[in-house]
Amino acid sequence: MGTAGRMLLVAAMALLFYGQSMARADMYTYVDSKGTRYYTNVPASNQCRLYQSDEKAISKPSGRDWPEVRVGGRRDFQKNSTVYDQHIKQCGYRYNVDPQLIKAIIKAESDFDCYARSQKGAQGLMQLMPGTARDLNVSNSFDPRANIDGGTRYFRTMLDTFNGNIPLSLAAYNAGPNLVKRTNQIPQIPETVEYVQRVLQHYKDYKGVGRQPVSVTSAIRVGGLVTVR
Repeated sequence: MGTAGRMLLVAAMALLFYGQSMARADMYTYVDSKGTRYYTNVPASNQCRLYQSDEKAISKPSGRDWPEVRVGGRRDFQKNSTVYDQHIKQCGYRYNVDPQLIKAIIKAESDFDCYARSQKGAQGLMQLMPGTARDLNVSNSFDPRANIDGGTRYFRTMLDTFNGNIPLSLAAYNAGPNLVKRTNQIPQIPETVEYVQRVLQHYKDYKGVGRQPVSVTSAIRVGGLVTVR
């Protein structure tokens, strides 16, 4: 083999070794609060998850048990409301909404299934419609952090629209604000009436008030946060 041939062989072997080394290098991925996914080989925070070529993101040990975020396919996690508590609290204080109320909405909307999808197309924990998600800059409604953030922001808008009235805000979240604005009362739609009562009951349960029947007129606003009694 001539000199040129030997040089080509060495170069080819070096390229092969480099490619194998790169293939073995760990790649990590994470999604920020706006739902944007990033990839890196240098995990800078405990939000990073090990990314594999089969597109399955495996949790990097971080002390928090977030469900794997994937659309479609199998869902091999246990529904557990507590894994979302920290982010619910953060969003609650960020947007001035009682975290227990956010949790009650999630319970009624999806029962803490971050992959939930309704027949009408609503998606994720707080059941964001695709159009609403786009308006909120939520690119992946099945990402728990992005969904909770977007859903809480949207509900905050409903509270501002209806002067902190929880039942009307819940009705608007369920049936749309325009319908509620026209009458300034909960629309007499069985699904909406039942939804408002269900959320308020969950809210009372989370606050430890008890199982007394909930009146949709029992909402008050206290100190900038919303609550019921």
